[in-house]
Amino acid sequence: MSDRRAFRKTWLAHYSELLGAWRRRSQVDHDVEDAMHDAVLRILENGSVSADNPAAYLQRSTSNGLIDRHRREEKLPMVPLHELHESEHPLAVGPESQVYSSQMVDDLRTVLDELPDICRQVYIYQRLEGSSHAEIASELGISRAMVEKHMNKALRHLSTRLQKYAP
Repeated sequence: MSDRRAFRKTWLAHYSELLGAWRRRSQVDHDVEDAMHDAVLRILENGSVSADNPAAYLQRSTSNGLIDRHRREEKLPMVPLHELHESEHPLAVGPESQVYSSQMVDDLRTVLDELPDICRQVYIYQRLEGSSHAEIASELGISRAMVEKHMNKALRHLSTRLQKYAP
């Protein structure tokens, strides 16, 4: 049986148990479910499914996901959409938001064009097409480590150059 198939069986066997344990510790059920699903997805996408104790590995990955989620919420507080003033609503489509969106898309294209070809390809495959690191590595004929390196380089460049659009 492949590592991936074994991991799926283990995940399914321990899902209810781990979900129940995390729900008792957390105040928000959907955060726990999201963190567990993110952990499983991340493990399957990265191909790192070999662990001596898959249940413990999944539990640690879920724990890390919840910690990351909590840190993000501390930095960027969430405001329910119904509490926003009409002019602050992100779905409001007006002339200003159309111009802003158009400018952001143009800037994104410009910044992507500044990247080396391989970095741009890795970014597009990962973020726009949803390919996994393993799929990108196979497609481009490079190692997964190089995919990660190029992705990190692209993200740093985009973060620096598109800072004015950050919240």
